[in-house]
Amino acid sequence: MIEAKNIYLAYDENKFIIKKGSFTIKEKEFVFIGGTSGSGKSTLLKSFYGDIPLKHGSLLIDGKQVNSISNKSLRSLRKDIGIIFQDYKLINEISIEENIMIPLKINGYSNDISRNQALKLLSHVKLSHRKGFKPNELSGGEQQRVAVARALAHNPKIIIADEPTGNLDDSSAQIVWNLLKGANEQLGITVVVVTHRVPKNLGIRFKHLSIEDGIIYEVS
Repeated sequence: MIEAKNIYLAYDENKFIIKKGSFTIKEKEFVFIGGTSGSGKSTLLKSFYGDIPLKHGSLLIDGKQVNSISNKSLRSLRKDIGIIFQDYKLINEISIEENIMIPLKINGYSNDISRNQALKLLSHVKLSHRKGFKPNELSGGEQQRVAVARALAHNPKIIIADEPTGNLDDSSAQIVWNLLKGANEQLGITVVVVTHRVPKNLGIRFKHLSIEDGIIYEVS
């Protein structure tokens, strides 16, 4: 599903954030990526969907070589990826129902199909009663549940989450973890989560990668 071989990532040519990064994430795995602030966790995630190019090495995502991918193939790859951000990145000018419809409409689904899928997902994340609300009318925990629903909307093969519970209280965080766990166990979606704190008692088998001084290693 994701295979990295000796990848180097940097914003500045003279300072590599990730050095000799090598790892494999298999289909349907649940993976945590840890490390201190500034260690390159978010940078690594961005490379998965082509937002930051590799300087060196090889990165395969769902069989596609990201470091030499065409714009057309990159758009195709992104259709297989759902992204959850720490700061939600919802559009406050439209309803949460319409926010969830966005990835579906981008992928060419009709308005009716997009709306039906959004309503199903709002029910799944227990926010049907707020479908007409705008994001800034919800709590942080509710907004993140909308973000999870949006990431699931187009039936992705991979979900990438960047500190999805970093701004949430324990109760809201647990709801988000349960949603991600369900996506992995029930839908077979590969889930990759950057977090500074791996939750206890998640009740699921997972792989734990960590970044230290630009080097990626597996935590046993």
